[in-house]
Amino acid sequence: MMMSGGDIVDNKAVVEGGVKDMYGEDSATLDQLATPWTISVSSGYSLLRDPRHNKGLAFTEKERDAHYLRGLLPPVFLSQELQEKRLMNTLRQYQVPLQRYMAMMDLQERNERLFYKLLIDNVEELLPVVYTPTVGEACQKYGSIFRRPQGLYISLKEKGKILEVLKNWPERSIQVIVVTDGERILGLGDLGCQGMGIPVGKLSLYTALGGVRPSACLPITLDVGTNNQKLLDDEFYIGLRQRRATGKEYSEFLHEFMSAVKQNYGEKVLIQFEDFANHNAFDLLAKYSTTHLVFNDDIQGTASVVLAGLIASLKLLGGTLADHTFLFLGAGEAGTGIAELIALEISKQTNASMEESRKKIWLVDSKGLIVSSRKESLQHFKQPWAHEHEPVKELVNAVKAIKPTILIGTSGVGKTFTREVVEAMAALNEKPLIMALSNPTSQAECTAEEAYAWTEGRAIFASGSPFDPVEYNGKLNVPGQANNAYIFPGFGLGVIISGAIRVHEDMLLAASEALAEQVTQENYDKGLIYPPFANIRKISAHIAAKVAAKAYELGLASRLPQPEDLVKCAESSMYSPTYRTYR
Repeated sequence: MMMSGGDIVDNKAVVEGGVKDMYGEDSATLDQLATPWTISVSSGYSLLRDPRHNKGLAFTEKERDAHYLRGLLPPVFLSQELQEKRLMNTLRQYQVPLQRYMAMMDLQERNERLFYKLLIDNVEELLPVVYTPTVGEACQKYGSIFRRPQGLYISLKEKGKILEVLKNWPERSIQVIVVTDGERILGLGDLGCQGMGIPVGKLSLYTALGGVRPSACLPITLDVGTNNQKLLDDEFYIGLRQRRATGKEYSEFLHEFMSAVKQNYGEKVLIQFEDFANHNAFDLLAKYSTTHLVFNDDIQGTASVVLAGLIASLKLLGGTLADHTFLFLGAGEAGTGIAELIALEISKQTNASMEESRKKIWLVDSKGLIVSSRKESLQHFKQPWAHEHEPVKELVNAVKAIKPTILIGTSGVGKTFTREVVEAMAALNEKPLIMALSNPTSQAECTAEEAYAWTEGRAIFASGSPFDPVEYNGKLNVPGQANNAYIFPGFGLGVIISGAIRVHEDMLLAASEALAEQVTQENYDKGLIYPPFANIRKISAHIAAKVAAKAYELGLASRLPQPEDLVKCAESSMYSPTYRTYR
């Protein structure tokens, strides 16, 4: 029988984004009965070992009879709420953050819904545990804390067979892939194969904060070797013991991977590049953004979240973006990515050219201020930022020469916003905006306490990793956190619900504007330029709606017709971690 194009996708059977929900997992409401499918119906001992369907002591009497669980569990029944309370009590007793991280990972492997319930309900407390800063330490020690493999490890040994390796993954309906090659993990450098902690952590946030269901997420580490001698000498290292592949060998391996992903999962799988080294990150984004649905969180996600903070901060600083002068310390992926998005927003608001808009933005790298006399020796992604000025070596002198209103740190080097630098900003501005964005906390350019103390409490401060509120002269200052987790989960959900086939920079601007709109007067009164994480799912739904709307407007959306209420569509397609009742 011939099928027309319209018959291929059964609209009644698709979840947002065109992935079939064969078992009614998502379309069923909570009071409807669900079947805990694996290959057959899970029951007895295997049901308790199946993280997607295991409920621990929350199985009811009826379920224990129906699924052969009698005697395999103690007689007591504990509701999901009580299980959550008990686990939070246990987690709070651990003094060492890494112990909390390991306890959370154990829970994820044992009881998926309870893991996400915990994370969603206690997001402000647990985000630093499953993500930055604790995930950095976890990656450094991944070899010794490694228990069960999560995600796919694709090494150079699999060259020529990557498609077969992808087929080994049990899930077919993948919507988001987060992939790393482990070369630049946070501010910690080359961690090789042990960088897997990052894709795993990021995808748990896609689910908890953006509502993408866990079975649609796939973490991948591409192991092309490591140049970290300490790891190569470590008897417990879990990756390839060889120096990193580069050049042709590297690009061919990546090309095979990208082609295999498209062949196996189709056009609409979002591939998020994560923690690649600068040179590869820019090249991969440029190479694949026209043929694949790709997103680089370090370049685009960071830029979008910082731009949102800047748009929101205008309520406190006054003026428009074009009225301000920006100085960056750090001219890598994050620095140039943020700078480019700011210039794009300025150019959209003022109708000026990009070249003109870039002149408001200055960058300092390890050799000093980026100026036109250095143009010959600069990497290609730094060249647009080389403006006319005499060379300036030190950051403090650059501050005095450029007179920025906004200072942004993306250097990956801690303690670089010294007292002299911050005091120079305070001397120039009534309310200096200081963003110390490098992760983890140990690599932050300055602490919240330093920023407030050195500016006599006048600074507006935001950082990449969380800092506690600081009291200065009787006023409680709450530092903002420019965390990518505000943007990428909602952005990913927006891409999925619209069935977008490409990422356009205007979708990033839409995400920034949506996030800035979520900051309330109450937040501003505390000096916050980001909304609290407690409302993150609501925030993500609004970001998803704005991103999806932009995808429809640009003609990049494939899920037609466009839903009338995109916020409602985003909220209704979010994964709920509440336990289901089994037949």
